[in-house]
Amino acid sequence: MGTGAITQYFDAAQVTLYAFWIFFFGLVYYLRKEDKREGYPMITGDADLTAIGFPPLPAPKTFLLRDGTSVQAPREGRPEVDYKATPAGFLTGAPSDPVGNPLQSASGPAGYALRADKPELTWHNDQTRLAPMRVATDHSFDEYSPNPIGFEVLGCDGIAGGSVKDVWVDREESVIRYYEVTVPDGKSVFVPVALVRVKESANQVLLATVTAKQIGEAPTIASPDQITWREEDQTQAYFASGQLFATPSRRESLI
Repeated sequence: MGTGAITQYFDAAQVTLYAFWIFFFGLVYYLRKEDKREGYPMITGDADLTAIGFPPLPAPKTFLLRDGTSVQAPREGRPEVDYKATPAGFLTGAPSDPVGNPLQSASGPAGYALRADKPELTWHNDQTRLAPMRVATDHSFDEYSPNPIGFEVLGCDGIAGGSVKDVWVDREESVIRYYEVTVPDGKSVFVPVALVRVKESANQVLLATVTAKQIGEAPTIASPDQITWREEDQTQAYFASGQLFATPSRRESLI
């Protein structure tokens, strides 16, 4: 028998290979089980049918969060997104057609996660990370940059849908995250700054993803001076989905 052989048909190389296979299978099983801590059981097109698949859900584990609170995953029950869409076909897995305002449907590009309904805090947990400049008075505009407060906000149809009331800054990174826009009915909505272009020469903020009417139908927030993780996701989903949902023509193929 050669070096490392245990028998004529079994040697150390085979033992190493089989051990690796067993370890790798165990690793894949463990990782696949751990990634089911969020989002499971999955809810299918049939409201009465849920899916877990293989492997089964892991045992609940408690996670300690940075702010001192804790959360258990997987958890018993979970809040459900207000999903407003109907299947386009009769088969399970068929695409969905939004019902009503597609930007508010939570369907397709308008989908969002129900994150914690509390504001994100700064690293030291002493104040909210995002705040309007009327509250974050230690922030100011650069003298060479435009101050958009008071500018008209135009939708993709070229019509004014409101005016900028304030801007919300990220205290950790010292950048603007949202424009707070007052719409004709007097309420305030929040436009992600990444989706706009400031036209200083005309005192305008151009928003290409939604129409003026849709700006007024955007989600609002519960508190005037803080925005929660959940409200951020809903706001971003609403305005970003307008790239495909704002007008009927955007939902059709190019050819």
